[in-house]
This record gives sequence, structure tokens and C-alpha cells, in this order.
Amino acid sequence: MLPLDPLSPAMAGPDPLLIAVLGACVGSFLNVVAWRLPREESVVTPGSHCPHCGTPLRWFENLPVLSWLLQRGRCRHCQGPIALRYPAVELLSAGLWVAVLLAVQAGGGTALGAAVPAWLLLAAGWLLVSWLVPLTLIDLDHLWLPESLCRWGLLLGLLVTAIAGFSQGEASGRALLLDHLLAAVAGLLALEGLSALAQRVMGKPALGLGDAKLTALLGAWLGLAGVGLAVVLAIAAGALFGVVGLASGRLQRGQPFPFGPFLAAGGVAVWVGGNGWWLRQLGLLFGWGPL
Repeated sequence: MLPLDPLSPAMAGPDPLLIAVLGACVGSFLNVVAWRLPREESVVTPGSHCPHCGTPLRWFENLPVLSWLLQRGRCRHCQGPIALRYPAVELLSAGLWVAVLLAVQAGGGTALGAAVPAWLLLAAGWLLVSWLVPLTLIDLDHLWLPESLCRWGLLLGLLVTAIAGFSQGEASGRALLLDHLLAAVAGLLALEGLSALAQRVMGKPALGLGDAKLTALLGAWLGLAGVGLAVVLAIAAGALFGVVGLASGRLQRGQPFPFGPFLAAGGVAVWVGGNGWWLRQLGLLFGWGPL
């Protein structure tokens, strides 16, 4: 179990409502990243503005979720519609931040080791889920996963792993960093191999190289066991989505759909739930007995 003294009932931990507000604020920025990065625009300047009339937004027009509700989903200046996606992403980010907090308080999030300080687990979890949100949005919009986000996310994962590992001792640090390095390499090679195999069998790749790079990113954060579980969950969810889409007529045979969101969701699920919990669920599902 994790040493969660800073978040124990005897000591006041972070307020989930405050964490939700902070997560929503981060989600507001992640909306900007997902919109501007594919257009090769700066995510810092200019400041937030209406996409229809270009009017800069005042601070009270840029409050996460609340401004959208008060303005009834329209710009105050030109009355142009503001997509529901913006508050939805802010709410999603808020929910993910709270989920990370609750996971740490419950003793989960052990991808970085069993004796990591709670504050480091919180910071790492919030950074990971926040990094995955724009990757998911961009893949949904463009069927593309930016190499820069994947590359820097991988390096950040290894850096966080090293900090967490060596905080538990030199031997633990070396072992943990090696495990996560191997996971990053294995994830990259495994997804590239699956794509090449699909191209040989079906005549076209079933996965993009971006999916392989995202899997490598997840390996850097989750380790070998964690990235394996994340890929299994992603494949299961993606297959279910494909079957339902074909049966309902929303997908045509051979029509591509983004796989990155399923990988990201699998990674978040494993980070929050922990390897042990997911292994137990798979054991119950397939009748493997205690794992």
C-alpha cells in the first residue's frame, strides 16, 4: 500500500471541488492546444478570442463551463455559436483530475512504485491525463497524433519515472526506469508490428504510426504490465465500437476511425485503477482464478 499520510483522513487532503475547478481551468487551456496545434499556431499568443469575430475574450467570458452557460453557448459580441465541445472538455478534464485524486486517496496509481509520495503521484497523474486530452481531441478531429506531443510526453514520462524511482532508492530507481524504458520500446515495436501485419493481410495498415508512438508514451508512464493492460483494454473497446458502428450503420466496412482515444482511455483506466485491479477483473472475466 502507498504511504498516503498527506492525504489520510487525519490530515486534510485536497478538496475535490477545488481540484475539479483547477482541472476545468486546465481543460480550458487544453481546448486551445487541440485547436491551435494542428494549425501550427502558438498556444500562448494571441489570448483567447471568438473564433467567429476574433474579439478577444475578457476574463469573465473565459470562465470554464460557467461562461458558456451564462452566455447560452454564444459569443457576447457577434452571437456566433460556441460549440458544446468546449465546456464538455472542461468537464472531462475536471472529472479526470478528481479521478486521479480519488485513486491516490484509495491507494491506487502504483505504476511508479509502491512507496512514492502522494504529492508526486498526484502531480504525475494530473500531468498524464492532461497530456492525453489534446492527443485524443486531435486524433478525433484529424485522424492524426502529433509527433511532438507524443515525443515530449514520452520524455516527461521517463523523467517522472526516474524521479519517482530514485526517490525510493537507487536500486528501485534503476529497476523502475529500465522497466518503463523497455515498455516504451515494446509498445512502439508491438503497434508498428501489428500495423505491418494488418497491411500484409488486408492490404492496408489498420493502425497509424501515431498510435505506435502514443503506445510508447504510455509505456514510459505505465511500465510493461501497465502498457500491456492499456493496449488490451484499448483493443477490446475499439473492437466493440467497430462492431456496434457496423451493426448500426454509422460505420462502413473499411472506414477508418481513430484508435488513439481508445489507447488514451486505456492508459487513464490503468493509471487510475492500478495493474492489480485490472488483472483481477480480467481473471474474473476469463476464469483465470486469483491473479
